[in-house]
Amino acid sequence: MEFECAVVGAGAAGLSAALVLGRARRTTMVIDSDAPSNRAAPAIGGLLGYDRRPPDELYAAGRAELREYPTVEFRRGEVRSGRAVDRGFVLDIDDGTEVRARRVLLATGMSYCPPQLPGLAELWGTTVFHCPFCHGWEVRDTRLAALAAGEQGLHTALMLRGWSDDVVLLTDGRAELTPDDRRLLQRAGVSVDERRVVELIGADGRLQSIAFADGDRLDRDALLVEAPVRQPSPLAAQLGATCTPGPLGTEPLTVDEIARTSAGGVFAAGDVCTEQPHIAGAIATGSQAAMIIVQSLLADEVGLPYPPG
Repeated sequence: MEFECAVVGAGAAGLSAALVLGRARRTTMVIDSDAPSNRAAPAIGGLLGYDRRPPDELYAAGRAELREYPTVEFRRGEVRSGRAVDRGFVLDIDDGTEVRARRVLLATGMSYCPPQLPGLAELWGTTVFHCPFCHGWEVRDTRLAALAAGEQGLHTALMLRGWSDDVVLLTDGRAELTPDDRRLLQRAGVSVDERRVVELIGADGRLQSIAFADGDRLDRDALLVEAPVRQPSPLAAQLGATCTPGPLGTEPLTVDEIARTSAGGVFAAGDVCTEQPHIAGAIATGSQAAMIIVQSLLADEVGLPYPPG
């Protein structure tokens, strides 16, 4: 069977898109490897209706809603490769089967790349995080630190001041702050520690202190780190979609204002095509991309003007 659209990824963007496609009566296959990037987080922060609730609750609710639409199918699996063929695409699934579709929506999310520090993995998503809007409320009024350098260090440390009066900027031995940066941090009450960080010390899943190369430790309750995002697989490139490297070391897919990638018939939504991932934005872009896909299919079928004016 050839589907009208294959949605790769069943996180917030993919489920949102599949819902719109189902309501538009479009045959849709949703393929998901069950590896959401926010699985380490115990709760979603700042999503209306799901604030401080586990991510899996949102995904389970989305899958339940999709079961009401007979044109939407769900398959657990990983898309190992993909290629363009006449009138569409073929996606190769890790169970040895193929999915054929006229359109593809990439909603695969991104892979986060936090620093490779001993002790970090056990604390990631709770008291070590990359987004103050997602986690700042949970660590408010505690002893915070930001691990970053240069302009990014200045930005993240000053951002944290909105959640705590006790903030330390750790530059990890990278002396990239200008005199103006230092004056701004001083006026904001942010101290700077330029020693190299070698380990994070925690217990029961919570940060306790930060260890430096000189053997000293700094007691902290939570740490914000830089965590550039990367494409989770070569699938987008195999289909002909390209990335636009971002200033923060990210590599989001290049999309136009109506969610089209550089490969005809391939669309993208959610974290996979943004430098600043957030779940509310993923839901919105998934819905918008699906609407465009429906219009592109109608253009083939009945001559609907496309792209929309």
